[in-house]
Amino acid sequence: MKKRLDLLFIFGRPFSPIYSLAMRLRAFLYRNKFIKRHSFDVPIISVGNLTMGGTGKTPMVYHLAQLFSGHGYRPAIVSRGYGGKSTEPVNIVSDGKTLLLTAKIAGDEPRFLAENLPGIPVLIGKKRSKVCKKAIEEFLPGVIILDDGFQHLATDRQMDLVLFNQQVLIGDGWVFPGGMLRESISALQRAHAFVITGGDAGEDPKVEAFIAFLKDRYPDRPVFFAPYKVKSICQELNGEECLVDEDLSEPLFGFCGLANPQSFHATLIQNNINVVGFKEFKDHHYYTDREIQLLFDESKGKGAVGLITTEKDRVKLGNNLPTNMRLFVVKVGLAVQDDFDKFVIDTFNA
Repeated sequence: MKKRLDLLFIFGRPFSPIYSLAMRLRAFLYRNKFIKRHSFDVPIISVGNLTMGGTGKTPMVYHLAQLFSGHGYRPAIVSRGYGGKSTEPVNIVSDGKTLLLTAKIAGDEPRFLAENLPGIPVLIGKKRSKVCKKAIEEFLPGVIILDDGFQHLATDRQMDLVLFNQQVLIGDGWVFPGGMLRESISALQRAHAFVITGGDAGEDPKVEAFIAFLKDRYPDRPVFFAPYKVKSICQELNGEECLVDEDLSEPLFGFCGLANPQSFHATLIQNNINVVGFKEFKDHHYYTDREIQLLFDESKGKGAVGLITTEKDRVKLGNNLPTNMRLFVVKVGLAVQDDFDKFVIDTFNA
């Protein structure tokens, strides 16, 4: 997968300035109201990124939903539903009480959020201004969390959070199709705060240099850190589920379909999990029964006693797991700093 991307970037580099210019022109037209932006009475916070691939947006949306709920807001989550098969303009994944759409229809991330955030409505749709309108009319939220919204300029928001993966940051600095950036670095002017996910402060000279760059160019925008942390590991066997010790000594075979699968692999190793094999799938991959059986067979061939994967992948596995298959599901969150929570709540209370 990485080799194919590298090849695409090499051949796409001559077209990168054209795409970058188009994105800057698009932002200019929205900023100067040549293209309509939709405003709502309900405050909106956007969680997004500048690069392609995984930066921890879903765990950040999860954290914000819990944060706002704990402070008396009634949050609703709005997402595009990438990877889902629904073609309806507005879809309710969960009304806060009942799960209404499967991962295959809604997309794996909205379904995961709906499963793990009872009481919080989750809606999807390509035109997110329509979805926000529906959320407000149907559920009367106190705040809307807009998932993957940094490039979605048609909807006004009170706060733009931009996330960076510590391992990637801005890649080689080239805009797609010549590199990992969705738009040029100048777009960061729209951001209200930056969050670096996946590691602690001061661990990597490249990260320190990038922080210095952000603080020099945007001195009034705070930079926060949110390392990944394993919250718990759950074992499933024959439909039963139980929590297990995080320090697993038994040999396990890992797999996932994420934008940054290496990050999950590294998380397993960092948490002393005995990984004897690992298989990567493309982001938002849906597993067939045959693929699940092949994973199970491959794990046994490696001497593993079971499979281990992410919560996001679990929602795509269904319930037709091989008999006696041991499946371990890692629940990963962000270890968000207290000053980040204070910054968000203070901004919305201002």
